[in-house]
Amino acid sequence: MKNIGLNIEQPTTDCDDHHCPFHGQISIRGKLIQAKLIKNKARRTAVVRIEFFHYVKKYMRYEKRRRNIIAHISPCLNVNDNDSVTIGECRPLSKNVSFVVLGRTS
Repeated sequence: MKNIGLNIEQPTTDCDDHHCPFHGQISIRGKLIQAKLIKNKARRTAVVRIEFFHYVKKYMRYEKRRRNIIAHISPCLNVNDNDSVTIGECRPLSKNVSFVVLGRTS
């Protein structure tokens, strides 16, 4: 198990996934985001939702917006739907996947 250089709890189980940040060859660089895991149905892939506020200059108010991000889940991580998770940016793993789930946040 390699040290990814972040203050994130490492998983207890091992895996042989090449895209695992703890056991594989993926390095985390760029953004670290805390979000809510929405769907976990695809194989080793999850949909994560980020909610944020956007300022509307015309009305001098904030509106709530959200964005869905597709992230890779390693089999050594035990996360379920509606969990609060931390995701980290990595190199593009596929056409739409450029983030990896790093673990559950408390």
